[in-house]
Amino acid sequence: MSGFDGFAEREFAIGESTIFARIGGSGPPLLLLHGYPQSHLMWARVAGALAGQFTLVAPDLRGYGRSSAPPSRGGERYTKRIMAQDAVALMAALGHQSFAVAGHDRGGRVAYRLALDHPERVTKLAVLDIVPTWEMWTGMDAARAMAVYHWMFLAQPEPFPETLISAAAQAYLDHTLASWTNDQTLASFAPDALAAYHEAFRDPARVHASCEDYRAGATLDRAFDEADRAAGRKIAAPLLALWGAKGIPAKGEAPLDVWRRWANDVSGEGIACGHFLPEEAPEATARALAKFF
Repeated sequence: MSGFDGFAEREFAIGESTIFARIGGSGPPLLLLHGYPQSHLMWARVAGALAGQFTLVAPDLRGYGRSSAPPSRGGERYTKRIMAQDAVALMAALGHQSFAVAGHDRGGRVAYRLALDHPERVTKLAVLDIVPTWEMWTGMDAARAMAVYHWMFLAQPEPFPETLISAAAQAYLDHTLASWTNDQTLASFAPDALAAYHEAFRDPARVHASCEDYRAGATLDRAFDEADRAAGRKIAAPLLALWGAKGIPAKGEAPLDVWRRWANDVSGEGIACGHFLPEEAPEATARALAKFF
C-alpha cells in the first residue's frame, strides 16, 4: 500500500503466535494497533503522514491479517492482556523497551490494557473511538445494544456465530464496515485493504479468532477491567481520546468524562467522521496524533 512504501515486512515468533508487522519511518517508536474486522492496513493513510516523525510499528493482532490464529475456546487466548503481551514482546524484539501506542477499536482495548498492565512501557497512549470495555458492558441499554449488537452476537458460544458469518462472509463484512461509517458506504476503504479483509474472512480459523476476541471481551477482559477499578488502578501515561462525531462513543456519556475515570491525564476531541477515523478522516487523525505524540 502506498502509505507503507519503504516499510519493511517482518514476522516475529512470539510465544504461541507468529506476529506480522510493517516497520518504517524514523524517530521515537510509535506502535499502531488496528481494530475489528481489519488489519494493520487500516493505518496506511495515517502512516504515510507520520513516518517522517516516528518509527512506526504496525502489526496484525493475533488472529487477524497475516498473523497466526492460535486455537482457543471461550476467548482464553484472545484476551487483551495476552494481546498486550504480544505487543510488548514485539517491541522488545525491535529494541524498544518503552514506546508510544495508538489503538483503534479492538486495538484501542489492547492499547489501554497494555498501559494498565505494563505502565513502564507506555510513554503516551491514544485510543480511537472507544471507551473501556467495562464501561461498554455496564452502560448497555437498548440503544447501545442495537448499535453494538455484534458484541453480543460474536460472543455467543461456538460455532454459532462462526457458522452464520462463514455462510456469507463477504456480505457480513461489507455490511459491518459500511454500517459503521458516516456515509454508510465502503467508499472510505482502499480497494487493496478491503480485498485483504475479504481474504482473511474466507479463513474459518480467522473468523473463529475474531469471535474469540469478542468472547474474551464479554468475560475475561471485562473482569480484568473490574479488578482494576476495584483496586483503584488508573492509566499513568498521558492519554489522548479521539472519537468520530458519528461514532458510537459520541452517542453516550462524554468520552473525556469516561476516560477521566480510568486515566490521570486525559485530553481529546471528536473528529467529523464515523467509526473509522484513520480511513474516513486520515488528515485530521494524523494531525491530532502527531501533535499529541
